[in-house]
Amino acid sequence: MLRTGRTTGRGQAHAKVILFGEHAVVHGAAAVALPLGDLPIRATATWRDGPLTLASTLFTGPLAQAPALLEAPIAVVHACLTAFDLPSEGIAIEVSGEIPAERGLGSSAAVAGALVTALADLAGRELSEEEYLELVAVGERVAHGRPSGLDARATAASGPLLFEAGAARVLASTLTGVLVVADSGVHGRTRQAVASVASFLERHPVRGATLVAGLGALAHGGARDLTANRPRALGEKMSTAQGMLRELGVSSQELDALVDAAVASGALGAKLTGGGQGGCIIALAEDELAAVRIDAAVREAGAVATWWHRLGPVTPDNDRAETS
Repeated sequence: MLRTGRTTGRGQAHAKVILFGEHAVVHGAAAVALPLGDLPIRATATWRDGPLTLASTLFTGPLAQAPALLEAPIAVVHACLTAFDLPSEGIAIEVSGEIPAERGLGSSAAVAGALVTALADLAGRELSEEEYLELVAVGERVAHGRPSGLDARATAASGPLLFEAGAARVLASTLTGVLVVADSGVHGRTRQAVASVASFLERHPVRGATLVAGLGALAHGGARDLTANRPRALGEKMSTAQGMLRELGVSSQELDALVDAAVASGALGAKLTGGGQGGCIIALAEDELAAVRIDAAVREAGAVATWWHRLGPVTPDNDRAETS
């Protein structure tokens, strides 16, 4: 078993939102995702005598005693130990971060990515993109059953991604504005939402195929809006996508209330993001003054937390989110 000279390995990933294509991407359509770099998950892996341990907000103690709700990250850790020839004891893992779980913000992929990079760093391993994605996918398969691979890429990306047919391309976004992310306070139900979509497609194959294709077309159009700085056109597409997602059965009363409040307060467009049936919505504001109004409106409508992401030419300095 490998034990390197470094004392601690460090890893990090971050939140993401899906602008277009959730659910449709699983059926081969395109999707667009936006990383939220200032909502990070960080992990450390340190050599320490004793059993393999995990410290997090959900559980602290020997990994062997971790509860079932941590099944996905546990699977990632064991896959990494095997892949990197690390021992199954003598390592203390710590995970911390600001991404709420089960809200459609990519928390499971971000945790997996932080664990993979921390354990690879401890082992002194340089990972290829393929190795990284496959190890993150171990946890995503446990968490979601049939992941598209979008979250694994977006939670490690530095800019917007167009994802299609298993491949991702970074978009040179020039869009200006503010994206307001609002948490409904209700856990998303990705597995149930995926099942709802599958049921809709089985019961209404023609309409279902039209909706999936339409969501993919909106993703391609939205990608063009990002690169051409067309916020109003992008907002209109977001609202159109929300109507399609609602028809597919992946919205909820709470999400609809937040979307309606955002649009009524001046958002250029708004929609759910991620798996749906709970979780978060995103609303596009023309500027910060509009974002203030939208923020207040969605809180009045039931949002328990909001984050702002200032949009602009993608650089390390302005790829950031703020919590309020």
